[in-house]
Amino acid sequence: MIFLKGKKGGAISLAVHIQPNSSRNQINGTHGDRLKIRITAPPVEGKANAAVIGFIAKLLNIPKSAVFIKSGKQSRDKKLLLSGISMDKARKIIETELSSS
Repeated sequence: MIFLKGKKGGAISLAVHIQPNSSRNQINGTHGDRLKIRITAPPVEGKANAAVIGFIAKLLNIPKSAVFIKSGKQSRDKKLLLSGISMDKARKIIETELSSS
């Protein structure tokens, strides 16, 4: 998975492309080298960012505080840092979601 990379200190980097104002929150395949995520929230006042954090935290069963937007707060393309989950577990969950989308 190009969009999922390990970092020093055990953190995982996840490259995502966000599609706000969608009908539901879901993984929707890939967008180039990024994981495409559809979010119901609008891209105003940080609502979409909060929805992305909540969605990823729930999907990976980690606390919201373990998901950090490293770059792209004002962009559809974001880089997230994840902690509290192994690379193998994150990869397995995301692969399962991708295969069902």
